[in-house]
Amino acid sequence: MRITHFGQSCLLVEAGGARLLFDPGAYSAGFERLTGLDAVLVTHQHPDHLDPARLPALLAANPGATLVLDPGSAAQHPDLGATTAEPGAELELGGARVRVLAAAHEEVHPAIPLPPNVGYLVDGFYHPGDSLALPGEPVDVLGLPAAAPWLKLSEAADFLAAIAPRVAVPIHQAVLADPTLHHTVLTSTAPAGTSVVVLAPGEPTEV
Repeated sequence: MRITHFGQSCLLVEAGGARLLFDPGAYSAGFERLTGLDAVLVTHQHPDHLDPARLPALLAANPGATLVLDPGSAAQHPDLGATTAEPGAELELGGARVRVLAAAHEEVHPAIPLPPNVGYLVDGFYHPGDSLALPGEPVDVLGLPAAAPWLKLSEAADFLAAIAPRVAVPIHQAVLADPTLHHTVLTSTAPAGTSVVVLAPGEPTEV
């Protein structure tokens, strides 16, 4: 499996012969130059996960890509002709089988309404979006939220310990001026057998 991180929660995952782009949002950069995508998948409608200003050009550059949106994003953008990612669904995308998981958005504050959020599981890789929902099956590579208004660092460490993947790739760090401390804590508290791999922006990495 090869993964490229474009900042925040935006990841290009190349697995099972497929090129899948997750969460191309406003805090991410470089994904707009990609071609040859099989699918673009969005976990929820917040702008750091879905940038409607850049999405049309990305889709135009990838005419063969299937756009997969969570129910909230699909309702917001009915003109995009997206496939709606209903929890429990299984999708065939570029030869890869993608499972859509129920994964509720974590609470920021009781006064702030939360959008629908889904997780995606493909070839042992799990992208939870803004959720700490456990996938209910073994995970080989985890996209690990590292920092957010809805997240304490200790909660991220507990989430990592509960899943215990072979590899964890920190994501959702664009809210930090310097994520080094968070990466250090997650690395030092990782369970035995788990490697925390911090990806350099825009550089494809085998994991």
